[in-house]
Amino acid sequence: MRWENLTVESGGHSRPSDAALFGTDAVITRTFDTPEFRGITFHEVRARSIINRVPGASRMPFEWTVNPYRGCSHACVYCFARKTHSYLDLDTGIDFDSQIVVKTNAPELLRRQLGSRRWQGDHIAMGTNVDCYQRAEGRYRLMPGIISALRDHANPFSILTKGTLILRDLDLLRQANEVTDVGISVSVGFTDPELWRTVEPGTPAPERRLDVVRALAEHGIDCGVLMAPVIPFLSDDPAQLRASVRAIAASGAASVTPLVLHLRPGAREWFMAWLAQHHPYLVRRYERLYADGAYAPKWYQRRITRQVHELSQEYGIGPSRAGMPRRITPPEQVEEAVSEPTQLSLI
Repeated sequence: MRWENLTVESGGHSRPSDAALFGTDAVITRTFDTPEFRGITFHEVRARSIINRVPGASRMPFEWTVNPYRGCSHACVYCFARKTHSYLDLDTGIDFDSQIVVKTNAPELLRRQLGSRRWQGDHIAMGTNVDCYQRAEGRYRLMPGIISALRDHANPFSILTKGTLILRDLDLLRQANEVTDVGISVSVGFTDPELWRTVEPGTPAPERRLDVVRALAEHGIDCGVLMAPVIPFLSDDPAQLRASVRAIAASGAASVTPLVLHLRPGAREWFMAWLAQHHPYLVRRYERLYADGAYAPKWYQRRITRQVHELSQEYGIGPSRAGMPRRITPPEQVEEAVSEPTQLSLI
């Protein structure tokens, strides 16, 4: 695995690092012989920086991120962050799902950086690269320290997750919500159980994620739903969209934002291999639909957005309101930024 030759961000561009973000002697590799971690290798590192600046050219609605993990055991076949593993000489398929980098000093490092005179208290987004409440968090427990640091500095933040483990930190989130702006979004692209089992095999079931939305709302924390991804020809039937929006509305979601599947290098190859295995009759249709690049055609995106917004209004929840981007990142923005080479700085 390549740790030494990473690059660091400078002014929105990558440049060679004068010194590695950490040396190979700072990496501890572990495996755990328990059912939930079987087949997963953890690479524990002590990072030198934990607050990452989003490249200046990005259209993302926030400037700073914190990512305590790299790689994700959710194993979503479409995950846009897969490309980042290639910078470590790991593959973007199985390795991304099973070789997880853990920044064990993330809480203490964040507290120190938040206390720096140079830090201006800007909004920090989490979960925009890989899920900070993936399975590893159950063992490493980095998020309580991270949230506590943000709470103690009254620093605004948002979390996007597919994980139910966020409810473990409910008390901390409520405390933080009393002193600063806290935005929570849960990702639920569809409610079809058969599709979920094959396309998001390491995640909690969609209904369990919607239970998270419900629980947060019951405790006074608004939670939006990022309806992502809507998968062409597999979850975009009008009846499927209706079922998903109806379930999202029933959970008490504050808003819903649809996002059509997006396939950039790294994710595209892995997803197309999965498609050929599970739905070979769709391969040619996907090649045509995504012939011009990573995104589905604008006409298709607009159609899905219109349908979801009409359904959400019918069921009593509108599209994301003005001022909501901290809670749910609008379509095409998260993927566009996190897949750029500057994400090497996330180590």
